[in-house]
Amino acid sequence: MHIAAAILATLVLTLLVVNLAEGEKRIETRIENLYGVRDQQYLRTMGVLLGPAVVEGNKLQYLENGDRIFPAMLEAIRGARSTITFETYIYWSGEVGRMFAEALRERAQAGVKVHVLLDWVGSARMDDALLELMRDGGVEVERYHAPTWRNWSRVNNRTHRKLLVVDGRIGFTGGVGIADKWRGDAQDPDHWRDSHFRIEGPTVAEFQAVFMDNWTKATGRVLHGAEYFPRIERSGDTAAQMFSSSPTGGSESMHLMYLLTIASAQQSILLSSSYFVPDSLTIEALAAAARRGVRVQIITPGEHIDAEVVRRASRARWGSLLEAGIEIYEYQPTMFHCKVMVVDDYLVSTGSTNFDNRSFRLNDEANLNVYDEAFAREQAAVFEKDRARSRRITLEEWRNRPWTEKLVEQASSLIGRQL
Repeated sequence: MHIAAAILATLVLTLLVVNLAEGEKRIETRIENLYGVRDQQYLRTMGVLLGPAVVEGNKLQYLENGDRIFPAMLEAIRGARSTITFETYIYWSGEVGRMFAEALRERAQAGVKVHVLLDWVGSARMDDALLELMRDGGVEVERYHAPTWRNWSRVNNRTHRKLLVVDGRIGFTGGVGIADKWRGDAQDPDHWRDSHFRIEGPTVAEFQAVFMDNWTKATGRVLHGAEYFPRIERSGDTAAQMFSSSPTGGSESMHLMYLLTIASAQQSILLSSSYFVPDSLTIEALAAAARRGVRVQIITPGEHIDAEVVRRASRARWGSLLEAGIEIYEYQPTMFHCKVMVVDDYLVSTGSTNFDNRSFRLNDEANLNVYDEAFAREQAAVFEKDRARSRRITLEEWRNRPWTEKLVEQASSLIGRQL
């Protein structure tokens, strides 16, 4: 009995250590400011050192909140002719979940090849009836890293990516999950604020490649051919790339992309972050940017947040940022789930990535990087509209908050590596 208990305890401890470990070597040094985001050297760094090629010829459409996001996604799904590939973290039961399940099922029954990859943790609140509805209709549904004896070492590695690709030609990404919380127009605390993006053009092939990476990991099957990777003509004039990261390969690439971008900012950084728990390197990079004259403004959730421990851990780390002159705002009307960074009115980075250790080192993430002045100005205007509905937190207010809040925040910050 004692031996069996010892073996079991050792096994549990080993699995816990393996899952909490961050794997690859972490970035340890501050990134130098060598060029600006508008410089060709920055683009070469993004497209050669870190990510896939920056490709021109794309057309982007901004979609704000569920009232515009869900109809656009469903319209694309219902118009599919050959293939649909869909990867998401959150998929819950409810009206939105059923609408998507029925639309995907209908296309599968019409002969479209439909592949859906759901994170096992993020889709835990999804009824089996919805899964059966899709599978019985011919939709191929897989759960990412559902625990088995073969993959216990990976249960802490989630896919947080949010990718929809239709016919290999239309792509969607952003912050939205498939759940009723995202319905509406952020009109009250029961309807969340979020941003999503529709893209047509050559970069959609990079969306598809990122989906295929996890689909192959989850199933061992490779999807290829013209149905998934058709020849794509130019749809516009915008340059973009789909950036991805995963603990199983390049877990630091997303973190490095953000650090290099912050270091390359020369005028402004506008950051919308639903879960903002920056590590010491990110804090120093943002503070250094502010000290060299870059205007840095950050919007995070206020009291309406689905994970209070994240808000507490975030606030514990604001001291150096506020002292450097960075402006921090808390969004007031509802949960603020946006994940968008606008730099120097030129670069927009958006997708699934949060500013926290889980996104940078533990999750599979995907971000769309867009290099276009007009698009960046549009997103800067969106940021300004959100900022007008937010409350600024001053350095004096932060320093004078009650000691009980400081204690809770410091305690929350201690588990920041898992947030």
